[in-house]
Amino acid sequence: MLGYVVADGRGAADLLIREVAERMMAEGVPLAGAVQVNLDTDPARKCDMDLHILSRDRVVRISQNLGALARGCRLDPDGLESAVGLVAAALAEHPDLLIVNKYGKQEIDGRGFRPLVGEALAAGIPVLTAVNRDNVERFLEFAEDLAEPLPNDAQAIYAWCMAQRALAAG
Repeated sequence: MLGYVVADGRGAADLLIREVAERMMAEGVPLAGAVQVNLDTDPARKCDMDLHILSRDRVVRISQNLGALARGCRLDPDGLESAVGLVAAALAEHPDLLIVNKYGKQEIDGRGFRPLVGEALAAGIPVLTAVNRDNVERFLEFAEDLAEPLPNDAQAIYAWCMAQRALAAG
């Protein structure tokens, strides 16, 4: 009930998951979660990272501009926690699927969307996420035997989501 994608290339997993989420929303499937959209600004700056909240008409910026020479993590933890709060409210409405844009460093450290992933799984709600190749080992430690790798194919991911949805419905 915990499908994950590992896609190489900047933003590749974001695009796959967003395509699946958009198709499911167009079909009226009740979703909770967020998909990431990276907005390129100019060559001198890294992209802006936004989370589009699937159950609300909201966009939350999760990156911060640290300047052109900055090398540290650009994640805005306050922005991420704001997005987590919005998704938590949607999860309380018992959606058919939780989509988490990424199981990243915040989740590995027990923060970010990690508590919601556990909550969804405990409630029998399937979860779809992406994992950076460098984080797969730590993700699998968390997920144990619930994790299922998915191919880098939007149709296959969609089919998995719909199959998990049917299983969860009973």
